[in-house]
Amino acid sequence: MSLSVPAFADFALGVYPFLELQPFHRAYYRVLEAFAAGRIRRLVITMPPQHGKSVGASTLLPAYLLGLDPDLRVAVASYSAALASRFNRRVQRIVDSAEYAAFFPETTLKRGAKPPGCIRTADEAEIVGRRGGILSVGREGSLTGNRVDCFILDDLYKDALEAHSPLVRENCWEWYTSVVRTRMHNASRELIVFTRWHDEDLIGTLMRRERFVGLRAWRQLDELGGDCWLHLNFEALKASPPTEIDPRPAGAALWPEQHSAALLDAKRRLDPLQFECMYQGRPSAREGLLYGLQFAEYDALPRDIVRRGNYTDTADTGDDYLCSLCYAVDADGAVYITDAVYTREPMELTEGLVADMLRASDTRQATVESNNGGRGFARALQRLAPSVRIGWFHQSANKEARILSNSATVLHLVRFPRGWQQRWPELYAHLTTYRRKFRANRWHDAPDVVTGIVECEATNGGRRKIKGVRFF
Repeated sequence: MSLSVPAFADFALGVYPFLELQPFHRAYYRVLEAFAAGRIRRLVITMPPQHGKSVGASTLLPAYLLGLDPDLRVAVASYSAALASRFNRRVQRIVDSAEYAAFFPETTLKRGAKPPGCIRTADEAEIVGRRGGILSVGREGSLTGNRVDCFILDDLYKDALEAHSPLVRENCWEWYTSVVRTRMHNASRELIVFTRWHDEDLIGTLMRRERFVGLRAWRQLDELGGDCWLHLNFEALKASPPTEIDPRPAGAALWPEQHSAALLDAKRRLDPLQFECMYQGRPSAREGLLYGLQFAEYDALPRDIVRRGNYTDTADTGDDYLCSLCYAVDADGAVYITDAVYTREPMELTEGLVADMLRASDTRQATVESNNGGRGFARALQRLAPSVRIGWFHQSANKEARILSNSATVLHLVRFPRGWQQRWPELYAHLTTYRRKFRANRWHDAPDVVTGIVECEATNGGRRKIKGVRFF
């Protein structure tokens, strides 16, 4: 962009002076500005309802894009043609304004009957004297014969009823592949901005078929190739680790002046699974969950703790997680998770993290699966935490059979500390959204470890289920 081009946030405040931009809005608009400049070609942004996503993406952004390049063909799509047309009319009103003309005097629309032959309707408007314009279309609508340089897809599902309909989801996917993708060319850009409703909505389906990278640092705006989707998720209540893009501490509300933490907590209590989907951007179908939100929680450890232990499963591949859980067992055999390391960091870092956790949690004995380098990991732990008795064994049993057959025992015995979704958000997400259909899950590391813990602690006729553990 040249120096004369306004920043997107400045443009937004210039044409909509009533806006009150919060820190997350400014981050959101900075990402949209990078998209407008062509630094990102494929962008997905998910955020809770009533947080200003459509004002930024479907109203202000199209006007800004046409100001930057009056030859650009922009299409805005939503779940209905009426809503898409409403976005179109708002864009046209912005382009007609004196405030807009001060920013982009060369981008104008037809006024009255002049110039003749130039199109201006509620669904399509052409830039006078240029090749660009804006189109609007409802889901399943046609764009026959129209090239699209920039597609903005905003909320393709009206509500939960639509998103939970397999037929609607299938029709939406078919429309996306047969209409949206066929109107695009090599240099086209796509922006998808949603409140998530279902794990198999358009975003979820794309995630399973194409490469997605989470946006955590500003440098990523210039590092990704055109074949990759950049994904920014704004949680209503911060649960994931702070990033450059979203540096909020754990538990902080995204827009506290409008949606306080207390209000959001009340919404979560009404329907935790729906809250994780709509407000946190972590959808999971209710049907088919193995554990769901059934894990018991505790506020304080009981007094009758009889032993403390740890179970660790090292990462199988670079995409897998190392999962290490420390726990305490009471006189009745209930298992209380006390601390966790759940990360994809390399072993040279996780060895120290787990050793520090073992010492801090007063663990006396730890068990490490020796598969995939686990024996070397156990040896390093023994060196770093000599006061802990480190054992290792080779896990030869079938992972799927172990996890599924022990799931009821896991829910019966294992308890997590209250607030664990904020302490270990990825661990929480991967356990509570784990599905009974084994192959439908991407990560098995956390279920594997809670299963290993009950295999260590639960007895079968007085005998432990895990045998052959060797100690250094």
